Amino acid sequence: MRLERSFFERHTPSVARDLLGCTLVRKSGRRVISGRIVEVEAYRGSDDPASHSYRGKTARNSLMFGEAGHVYMFFIYGNHWCLNFTAEPEGRKPGAVLVRALEPVEGIGEMAKNRGTSDTVSLTNGPGKLTQALGIDGSFYGEDLVTSERLFVLSAESPVRRAVSSRIGVSQGHEQKWRYFVKGNRFVSKGHPSRVKDVSE
Repeated sequence: MRLERSFFERHTPSVARDLLGCTLVRKSGRRVISGRIVEVEAYRGSDDPASHSYRGKTARNSLMFGEAGHVYMFFIYGNHWCLNFTAEPEGRKPGAVLVRALEPVEGIGEMAKNRGTSDTVSLTNGPGKLTQALGIDGSFYGEDLVTSERLFVLSAESPVRRAVSSRIGVSQGHEQKWRYFVKGNRFVSKGHPSRVKDVSE
């Protein structure tokens, strides 16, 4: 079942955690590429110095202050797009969830072509890798995940074993343990966070 607006209109870390096991679907004409979400990070407003919204609303981050369930894209290192989903009820704290890794499900051949590699594990085990594999770029900025025909999220079909740690690659906000991932999944990215904790229910 496709995720509805209400799923995203919640506390950002809760949205991030509950995205684990859900399936991200990218459609282009008759082609379908999809992957199960196995790693995410939460970023949230003025109490989070690692968040793009920490210093207030700007032209770049304005989407984070609007309706939940939209795609927020940003470009890093001059060659990588990162995929984020906006969260929180509109008018409250701005929030977004970074999708860090997927487990490929459909269209693996297309992913390999887009990535230029036949190594299945390395296709989508990082935020820049997964956007390249699925053909997601800056043109998706603002896409509504609730109504879009080319990018949406399906609810998890079965429970997953979740774990939590500090986020990867942030210079501030290390005290927030807002990186969530599927424990033991081989498609999780190869960062080195500290203090991993099992949070499975």
